[in-house]
Amino acid sequence: MKKHIFFDLDGTITDSKAGIVRAAQYALQAFRISMTEEELLPFIGPPLQDSFGKIFPHSPEKVELAKQKYREYYTETGIFECQLYEGIAALLRELCRTGHRLCLATSKPEVFALRILEHFSLSDCFLHVAGAELSGPRNSKPDVLRHACALCGADDMQYCLMVGDRKYDVCGAHELGMDCAAVLYGYGSRRELEEAGAKWMYETVEDLRRALFFWSGIAR
Repeated sequence: MKKHIFFDLDGTITDSKAGIVRAAQYALQAFRISMTEEELLPFIGPPLQDSFGKIFPHSPEKVELAKQKYREYYTETGIFECQLYEGIAALLRELCRTGHRLCLATSKPEVFALRILEHFSLSDCFLHVAGAELSGPRNSKPDVLRHACALCGADDMQYCLMVGDRKYDVCGAHELGMDCAAVLYGYGSRRELEEAGAKWMYETVEDLRRALFFWSGIAR
């Protein structure tokens, strides 16, 4: 039985491709670098530090400037260039209504995650919101999950479940000894998730819904 369910945001609750890709393109324009949407899809999921670090592997200064330019666009515009996956809002409200303890656990900066939940009127579904720090050591998925567990008072991982769409969610959960339900409607491929060690993968929100209620011992 899963008492605590930790949800990722990008690729799990929101289809955020447009805002993230456009913010990355805006940032790279400062360096006269042009990359396609396809090339920038890997930006969805990991911390910005890691994504820009792959483009500027030997220049921490350029990485920091790229992050600043990214947030320049994302803070005012890109943040709301997203939409909810069909059925996810209803699922979150149903889980909340039936007594599940939900917590958001995202590598997106916490301040942005809070604004997005408020924008879609989903804040009340979550007991806590755990995200990365804009400037601070908490930015990897394992660190975010540890913070989320501390907020929820969750100390027995057999009663916890991570829900996410990328290898970072699977690996982060496994590092803590937590199970992960991987969704295939987001940005991670089946191959990526299998190679990360995902045991359970779900094609649709409805597939995920049935699994979550099964794990909680509630037939729906």
